[in-house]
Amino acid sequence: MFQTFKNAWKIEDLRKRILFTLFILFIFRLGAAIVVPFIDGRAIKEALGSNPDSIFAFFDMMTGGGFTSSTIFALSIQPYINASIIINLLQVAIPALERMSREGEEGQTKINKITRYSTVGLSVMLSIVYYLLVKRNDALVYTTGFDGMFAAVVIVLSFTGGAVLVMWLGEQIDANGIGSGISLLIFTGIVSNLANIAPQIIAYFRAAAGKVEGAMPQPILYILVPLIMAMFAAMLVFIVIMTNAERRIPVQYAKRVVGRKLYGGQSTHIPIKVNMTGVLPVIFASSLLSVPATIKDFFGINSGFWASFLGFFSTNNWGYAAFYAVLIVAFNYFYVTVQYQPMQMANDMRKNSGTIPGIRPGKPTADFIQRVISKITFIGAIFLVIVATMPIIIDRATGIKIALGGTSVLILVGVALEVSNTLESYMLMRHHKGFLE
Repeated sequence: MFQTFKNAWKIEDLRKRILFTLFILFIFRLGAAIVVPFIDGRAIKEALGSNPDSIFAFFDMMTGGGFTSSTIFALSIQPYINASIIINLLQVAIPALERMSREGEEGQTKINKITRYSTVGLSVMLSIVYYLLVKRNDALVYTTGFDGMFAAVVIVLSFTGGAVLVMWLGEQIDANGIGSGISLLIFTGIVSNLANIAPQIIAYFRAAAGKVEGAMPQPILYILVPLIMAMFAAMLVFIVIMTNAERRIPVQYAKRVVGRKLYGGQSTHIPIKVNMTGVLPVIFASSLLSVPATIKDFFGINSGFWASFLGFFSTNNWGYAAFYAVLIVAFNYFYVTVQYQPMQMANDMRKNSGTIPGIRPGKPTADFIQRVISKITFIGAIFLVIVATMPIIIDRATGIKIALGGTSVLILVGVALEVSNTLESYMLMRHHKGFLE
C-alpha cells in the first residue's frame, strides 16, 4: 500500500488529486474544532459524553469528537448517510424511484438530487433536535426573549449549514480527489480519535506497575495488554483478507453476429464479495442498541424496573453482545436482499446471451445465484459478528476497555483498501510501468 502511494506521488495528476483531498480533509477537521455560537461547549460535552453506551457516543466517534463539542460540523456526514440509506431502501418500495434508478446516468443524477434535498431536510430536523438537547442540558448562553430566539435561529442554521457543507466537501473529493469523499470524511473523524489509544495503554501499564494512587499493582496486565494488541493486529489481517475475498461465478457469453461483426464468445465471471454490505449492518445494529441507553440517560431513569431493563443493553453486558450479533446477521441478510436481485441478474445475463456453465438460463440461473448469495451472506455476517463483538468479549473477559471498536476498525481498513484500489486503477489507466512491476 505504501509503495502504491509512493508511485502515485510521481504522477502529477494524481499528486494534485492527493493534495486536493488532503486540503478538503484539513477543512473538515478545522470545522470540527469551531464551536457554534451561544453554546457552552464544556457543559454540553460533559452532558453528552457522560454515557459511553448512548447513541451520542456513537455519533461522537463518527464525527471525530465534533458532536459532543457542539462544533459547526457536529452533525457531520450523518444526515447525508441517513438520506442515502432511506432513498436506497425506497427504491424497492416506490416504483417511480426504481424506474429512475434504471435510467442510467440521467436517472442517477435525479436520485442524487433527491438525496441532496433529503439531506437538507434531515439536517434541519436534526439541528432542531440538537438545539432542544442543548437547551435541556442548560448549555445555552441565552434562553429567553429576543436573544433566546436569535440564538436558536443561529444555532439551527449553523448546524444545518455545517451538515450541508460537509456533504459538499465529500462531493468535491468524489469529483476532484481520490476515493469516496463520504468514506474519507468518516475515516478522518475516526482517525482523529486514535490519539486516545496511547494514553489508555500507558494507563494500563501504570496500573500494572502499581503507580495508580489507591490501587494495588496488577502485573497480569503486563501479559494481557500485549496479548490484546497482538489479537488486534491479527484481526486487521483477518479484515483485509475477508474484505478482499470474493466468490466468482463463471459466465460464458455466446457468439453473436451483428451486421458484419462478431460479438461475444468470451468467458468472464460475476464477483460476489464475502462482505457485500460493508460496515452498514454493524452501524445499524449499533444505532438501534444504543437507543435504550440514550432513553435511560435522556429521561434520567436510574432506579426501578425500567432502569434494570434499559441497563440490560449496556455494552458491558453479555446480553448486549448476543442481541448485537443477532441484529448484525439480520441486517446483513436484509440489506443483501434489498440490494441484490438474482432474477434481475439472470434476466440481464439471458438478454446478453450469457449462461453459467451447467446451469440453464432463466429461473434455474436465478436459483443458483440465490443459493450462492445466501451462503456468502452467512459467511459475511459471521465475519462482521466476530469483528464487532470481539472488543465486547475482551472487555467482559479481562476488564480492559478498548477505545477502538470493531466498527471503527472495519471502516478504517475498508476505506484504506478503497483508496489504495482507486490509486491502482488510476495508475493502471496510465500504464505506469513502475507500479506494474
